[in-house]
This record gives sequence, C-alpha cells and structure tokens, in this order.
Amino acid sequence: MLCVFGVVSHQQYRRNWAVAEMSQNSNRIGNGDYLDFEEKVADLDCQISELRRLSSIKGIDYSIEIRRLQREQVAELKRIYSILTAWQTVQVARHPKRPLLTDYLDLMVKDFQELHGDRCFGDDHAIITGIGQIARNKVLVIGQNKGKTTKEKITCNFGCPNPEGYRKALAKMKFAEKYGLPIITLIDTPGAYPGIGAEERGQAQAIAVNLTEMSRLKVPIICICIGEGGSGGALGIGVGDRLAMLEFAYYSVISPEGCAAILWRDGSQAADAAKALKLTCKDLYKLGLIDAIIPEPVGGAHRNVHDTVYNVEKYIAKTLSELKRMRMDNLLENRYVKWRSMGANCVNGIRRKVRSAKTRISPVPKVAVSVSKASRDRVWQHQTTG
Repeated sequence: MLCVFGVVSHQQYRRNWAVAEMSQNSNRIGNGDYLDFEEKVADLDCQISELRRLSSIKGIDYSIEIRRLQREQVAELKRIYSILTAWQTVQVARHPKRPLLTDYLDLMVKDFQELHGDRCFGDDHAIITGIGQIARNKVLVIGQNKGKTTKEKITCNFGCPNPEGYRKALAKMKFAEKYGLPIITLIDTPGAYPGIGAEERGQAQAIAVNLTEMSRLKVPIICICIGEGGSGGALGIGVGDRLAMLEFAYYSVISPEGCAAILWRDGSQAADAAKALKLTCKDLYKLGLIDAIIPEPVGGAHRNVHDTVYNVEKYIAKTLSELKRMRMDNLLENRYVKWRSMGANCVNGIRRKVRSAKTRISPVPKVAVSVSKASRDRVWQHQTTG
C-alpha cells in the first residue's frame, strides 16, 4: 500500500509540476507577441517590467505603482477584447502562443495513449488520435496538430491533414464505437492539405466518408474548435452531437485570405472577407450553427493556458454527463436532425426578407386587357372588310 501510495503521489506531483511549468512558459508574452491592436497593452507591460527592474536594482518598493499599472492593463485588455472585429479575432486565433492540441493532451487528458496509422497508406502527423481519461470519463481524443517548432510544423503540414489522417481518425472512431468510448474532437486547422498527392489519394472522398460515418456512430461525439476551423479540413472531424467554440476561435468555409483572393483577387481584402464570412463565435451562435461558446481568460487563451484548458475540460465533463443519459436512438435522431437543419434559420430569415413573386410583380389590370382586346377586334374587322 505504501509503495502504491508513493507512486501515485509522485505521479500527481509530476503532473502538477508540468501543469505549472507549462502555464508559466505559455504565459510569457514577448515584445514580438503583441498584436497590432495591443499597442497600449504592450506599453503598460514595458512600464511594469521597467519598474520591476528598477526595484531589483535600487531596492525601492514600486509595488503600488505596479499594481496600478496591472489593473490598468487588465481594464485595457477587457475593453479591447470586448470589441474585436472579425479579422482581429482571426489574428487572436492564430497567435503563436495560443495553446495547441499537445497542450490540451498534456494538461487535460490523463494516461493518454496515442494510436497510429490508417491501415492503408501511412500515419499522418497532422491528426493525432488516442485514448485517455478526461474528468473520470474514458474517451477517444482526435485532434489536429499544428506543431510548435519549425521542424514540427513542417512535419504536420502546419496543421493541414492528408487523406490518411482522416482515414486514421475514422478507423479509431470505429474502434471507439466498438468499445463504447465517447469521442472528443479538437479542431484547429486552416484547412485540409491541398497538395497533389493528397488529391491523388482521395482527399475529398476521405472527408465525405467521415461526414457520413460520423453521423451514424453510436457513441456521444463532442466537437470543439480551439483555434482555426477552416473549410472541409475542420468539418472532416467536426460532425457530432455538440459543436462548441472557444471565445476567440473562428470557424469558416474558407480562410479570409482565400475568400479575398477569390472574390477580389486581392489578399489584402482579408479583413472585409472576414467580416462578410460571419466566422466569429457570436455570429455563428446567433445563426444557430454552434451549440456553445467556451469563455477564454482576459486577453485570450495565450495569456492563460491553464485556465483555458480547464474551461474546455469543464465543458466536456458537463456535456458528456448530459449525452450519456440519452437513449442511443434519441441521440442519433437528434444528431441527424441537428445537421440536416443546419442553416435552416438563415434561409428562413432570407425568405422572410424577400417578398414572393405575387407581391413583387403587380398583376396586369383587367381594364387594360379588355381595351387591348377591343382594339385588336377593331383592327381585325377593318382588315377583313377593307
């Protein structure tokens, strides 16, 4: 008993140490990590750093001034992030310090065991699959990995999966269905990999098959967009009973730059494209396309990784407890109805705004018709008698 207790305590200690170390490293924002609209926040941070440096050199207590600047910085962050534009939200979702899939696996999933390969072509590093435990629930976790270092990013195609990645995800979903494991998918990709090899190996078909099969799986499925949710690459692992988004993530049929290049042939119009795409969580929730918005800490997930992961874990635990109480027939029926009615509210709203043809086109007056008919009769009589 003592040995077992010692092992458990040591493992828990190592886990807590890793959590604290990762959260501290992730919260260190350098001068080059501030976004364009955070100039005042950067200035305040420089002032705080300078006061701390002077305090350590001169031995003068500047704690009162530092706390005042910190309160001012928090107030400024709240003001900025409460009025973000769509393009600014995209910039936050792409922040280099934003937590990635590996952070969630390290901080949220206990005893994670990765599963590899699609039994057909190879192992795609852009999609990671594995079994583990989230809040006392044994689950299958599937997520898109962008990589942190330059070497990892190249290996993962910057988070753009190949067809074998989607086939690997589907094979592991079938495995989870066989053993009754709920499925958690973490979406973070600019889109599926657009290379020639990916197209030759059936990229579109792999995504389409995933859409069909995920709608039929007899286990609860929770999908969460933790960063970028671009195009069919995100939808390939995004069909589930619940679809949630982090507060400053985005979910769209195409990236803003791609949309601007198609519509205006100018990538610099990305800000206007982002506004037109309605890709923020508030717009999507208002349109009924997502089920929940998971809050982020003040200033975005990159400023407090630990709290962000905790909010996601809490949402998963709460939602799983709700879905597990449902009968499987009702779960599948609700999933089918949910995705079949996707966008119906938008279409109905447009139809209400556009008048029907009967109201838009005024009918021809009957008097005018009779007059024209009488005139035609007179002309016909004149021609026959003349």
